[in-house]
Amino acid sequence: MYRYDEHDRKIIAERVAQFRDQTRRFLAGELSEDEFRPLRLQNGLYIQRHAPMYRIAVPYGVLGSRQLRKLAAITRRYDRSYGHFTTRHNLQLNWPRLEDIPDILAELAEVEMHSVQTSGNDVRNITTDHFAGIAADEIADPRPYAEIVRQWASFHPEFAYLPRKFKIAVNASAEDRTVLKLHDIGLELRRNDAGELGFRVHAGGGMGRTPILAEVIRDFVPWRHVLTYCESILRVYNRYGRRDNIWKARIKILVKTLGVEEFRARVEEDWAELQDSQNVITDAEYARVAAHFAPPAYEPPSDDDQAFAYAVASDRAFARWVGRNVHAHKRPGYAAVTLSLKRAGTPPGDITADEMDLVADLADRYGFGEVRVTHEQNLVLPDVRERDLHDLWQRIRGARLATPTVGLVGDIISCPGGDLCSLANAKTLPIAEALLQRFEDLDYQHDVGELDLNISGCMNSCGHHHVGHIGILGVDKNGSEWYQVTIGGRQGREAALGHVIGPSFAAAQMPEVVEKLIATYLEHRVDAERFVDTVERIGIAPFKTRVYGAGKELARAA
Repeated sequence: MYRYDEHDRKIIAERVAQFRDQTRRFLAGELSEDEFRPLRLQNGLYIQRHAPMYRIAVPYGVLGSRQLRKLAAITRRYDRSYGHFTTRHNLQLNWPRLEDIPDILAELAEVEMHSVQTSGNDVRNITTDHFAGIAADEIADPRPYAEIVRQWASFHPEFAYLPRKFKIAVNASAEDRTVLKLHDIGLELRRNDAGELGFRVHAGGGMGRTPILAEVIRDFVPWRHVLTYCESILRVYNRYGRRDNIWKARIKILVKTLGVEEFRARVEEDWAELQDSQNVITDAEYARVAAHFAPPAYEPPSDDDQAFAYAVASDRAFARWVGRNVHAHKRPGYAAVTLSLKRAGTPPGDITADEMDLVADLADRYGFGEVRVTHEQNLVLPDVRERDLHDLWQRIRGARLATPTVGLVGDIISCPGGDLCSLANAKTLPIAEALLQRFEDLDYQHDVGELDLNISGCMNSCGHHHVGHIGILGVDKNGSEWYQVTIGGRQGREAALGHVIGPSFAAAQMPEVVEKLIATYLEHRVDAERFVDTVERIGIAPFKTRVYGAGKELARAA
């Protein structure tokens, strides 16, 4: 993983000192709320429903064990001993005091972490595949490119006050695990017909009030020029993006308004001046960054690895966990393991300080001291020896980190919703808890099969409900909380936006609604067809009829 050099340390130390003084001046009344707002936002600090919310960056989802232990210590000292992992590789603290934020910044700097640009109208945390560097289906390791983009975008003076927030994802695998098409810029690593490495560039994606899938702006940009091309996209957006209406300020609206051809033409015109600028990536610069991501000291496979196959064959519960939570690794004898943060009684993505310490210990014991954060709000141990899998499973079962539901209906994605967020129209956590309890039977979940269920508390779509096979959106109706349902969304290379099935529902109705949607799928599925494939084949009408037609009471709030 990337380690700070003297320049990084100096920059972050200066930012800590700067924000400490800005916070002091605000608390002393020397800065107004309007003056302080952009300063705190660029340091990851929101003012939410009950307390400040502080967002800590986990660049491209990679954490070291010492960093995770520091996060545990910070939550104990400054918060309520837990944190919340988001869909974009960040950790959120929901109860810090404003006056403590500079001290938290200083402690993060001790372990080479920060909260720079995790909010505000700037380039946010760069994300990539949580299996980066270990995935058998990747063209090349995307992490060096993600780190190069991160360094370029951090503190970039021209992009500190964009029309709206800006998100970049990098994917290098045959399977898209980054939701590439729902980003402002999606960088897809590929080889051209000559075998040269570069990027297909997507732009103009986003969720929110107007969900739009990104368009391909250029089919191939040589890897050396990825920064210059991204800079041209951002320059065009900064110049022509709207600032008069927050709901129409994202780049997706600009691309849609201009049309993809006109937008592409403006980017190409700008790039003609920039493509040979100082931001061309040199061999030396790539080598400097890539050296931080060299493979660890893997062991060759041994005869002991046969014990893994025996354990799978002889222990049904272990085999079920392996089937859902253990993933292929490019190195023989190793596997990646998902530690599930989806369990009844705990909000999706939440993790306690004690659990952080435990996961850090597991990373050291069973790997090389590294942990990954996933888009689905789980954690991954990326380098576990196959012969250690059974022992690891036994250790995490008692810690409630071994729920074998990755990719199933119980693997719910959810934002914190109205319990914590001042922007939310409705609570999400009670809905997630009710669904986890309704579908806690593991045999049922495994029979249903792959099903993404995503929940957002408002149109900002932090729970990515638009791309859930079943998406749930909290809406406000005359001061009351209701829930709109979409089906048929999907992420990955075949990303699609879900379709609203009809009028919204009361909170108490949601478990029954979801159960009826799944029952309709089970009645109509063919062979091993997934829920989303059945929806695509038969359309939403049978689902709508089952939900609304069987009991008019479900639609009485239309």
